[in-house]
Amino acid sequence: MTDDFRLVPVDPTAAERLAASGLRAALVDTRGATYGEQPPDNPEFDAWTQAGWRGFHSEVLDEKRLASFRASLGYRRTLGVYDDALPAEEPARWPVGTVASWPGELTVPGDTTIPAWAISSVSVAPTHRGRGIARALLEGELRTAVALDLPMAMLTVSESTLYERYGFAPAAMASDYRIENRRGHWVGPTPSGTVQFITIPQFRAEAEEKFANWRLLSPGQMEMWGGRWDQIAGLGTGDDDEHKHLRAVRYLDEDGETRGLAIYRVKENGADFTKHTLEVRRLLTESPDAYAALWRFLLEQPLVAEVVAELRSVDEPVRWMWSDWRAIRVTTTDHLWLRVLDVQRSFEERDYVTSGSLALDVSDALGFAAGRWLLEVDPSGDVEVSPLDEFPDDVPALALDVASLSALYLGGVAATTLTDAGRVIELTPAAATAVDTLLRSPRAPWLSVWF
Repeated sequence: MTDDFRLVPVDPTAAERLAASGLRAALVDTRGATYGEQPPDNPEFDAWTQAGWRGFHSEVLDEKRLASFRASLGYRRTLGVYDDALPAEEPARWPVGTVASWPGELTVPGDTTIPAWAISSVSVAPTHRGRGIARALLEGELRTAVALDLPMAMLTVSESTLYERYGFAPAAMASDYRIENRRGHWVGPTPSGTVQFITIPQFRAEAEEKFANWRLLSPGQMEMWGGRWDQIAGLGTGDDDEHKHLRAVRYLDEDGETRGLAIYRVKENGADFTKHTLEVRRLLTESPDAYAALWRFLLEQPLVAEVVAELRSVDEPVRWMWSDWRAIRVTTTDHLWLRVLDVQRSFEERDYVTSGSLALDVSDALGFAAGRWLLEVDPSGDVEVSPLDEFPDDVPALALDVASLSALYLGGVAATTLTDAGRVIELTPAAATAVDTLLRSPRAPWLSVWF
């Protein structure tokens, strides 16, 4: 196996399935791309990028945006599906299917991470639907992850009906908050630190540096790549004027240490200059004081009638810091989807809030996670997961498929809920309650980025 994961060959089973449909799967060489440097010309990668954006009904990219993508996304393993029967000129020669992937780090309960295969940019040209492209790509990515000895796969989705058939399930939800800040007032704490404005480049530099540690506080987070930070800060190529509309602040504790950062934009209401909308681009904190101080700063802005914050946790403390609950409207949806590949490693490498034992009878149509497993957490916190032939009589036991297991993994989805939904079967009385006691996370899982 090559040391550069970008060169791991196309999964042979996927390649054979596509070939049977008259299609060819091939890697796109992106080794010349280095973030922060002027990327070399790469017509093949540019065509792949254009095809991916077409698949999501986005605009045709100009040279400036293509160069930006070469620099920011070239670290990923890039795979295209080609129909060689099409004419050789653009856009016909663009791939008719795309996927990108890379080994990432997923934060799990216990302020720690596990390696996971991140999958992105899954698209199929509308002209080539129904030819098994998505199935070949996704199953091939899972087999590639197993070959790389990665215990988990993860993705965020544009179409939530596609991925469960491959064993994925939503494990961390996300909420959008719309707060009418003219209704009610602040009832949260008043921290002793200070909030100060900083430049957008300062925010960009501090956010990337601090987030590397701050993300360990929330199960479900993953590392952010440089191009995404550029985009958040409005500094990405092709967004030449975006940063001019943004403001950034940080919270300093009594010792002058940065404990929180926020970047936001105020959108003018031309009909009433006292009713602007403040959009929170990112609010990142490592302490309750920083969280309270920055939220209060944002909510008490003059000339603002509504504060909008998207892609937040489903359990934001700010709801308890504002006097009018009904001034806060929350919309929740699925966000981070997980797929357990290695049951033993996945469950041994996260922490648990208490000790206990569970028996799991897992079905998996693709075979990766299938089997009977005993999970044991002793009072010292040591964890052991072992295969079983027969379940012990004195251990709570569940039967479930790998998608349901993946949903439970971060502790943000309740086994009792999945049992009531008919997705999980209790093999012993009250087994779902025992699972929730052992697997629950003290903090709601949360992912603050699309990938």
